[in-house]
Amino acid sequence: MSQEQLNTDAGAGESPAENKKLRVLVVDDSATIRRSAETMLSSEGCEVITAENGFEALSKITRHRPNLIFVDIMMPRLDGYQTCAIIKNNVEFRDTPVVMLTSKDGLFDMARGRVVGSDQYLTKPFTREELLSAVKQHAAS
Repeated sequence: MSQEQLNTDAGAGESPAENKKLRVLVVDDSATIRRSAETMLSSEGCEVITAENGFEALSKITRHRPNLIFVDIMMPRLDGYQTCAIIKNNVEFRDTPVVMLTSKDGLFDMARGRVVGSDQYLTKPFTREELLSAVKQHAAS
């Protein structure tokens, strides 16, 4: 995947420097997952913001207005389902794609993610290709 594919608002004839970077928020209580995702996404030209819990994520969403959000499900205090529901119930951010990240791959868990408004479900450990495929799928959203 090229840098141009990850940039939004890329019109014909514009140079990559004129393109707007895709801003991605990664929310996970694991520093390892946050760093891994940040490294993978940054190397593809994304601007990456990280948060270690749902409360921090909500603050950063308002401040940074990401184009795409990856949210871990199992976090202390405010879990990924609750975080996603809050995002999707906000008129300003309901159209922002939310991809749930989790080690839980049961049908019930996926259905619950859909109920709260998630756009996709990515099982950990995810590969670089899976992460970038999710970005590509939702970059135009």
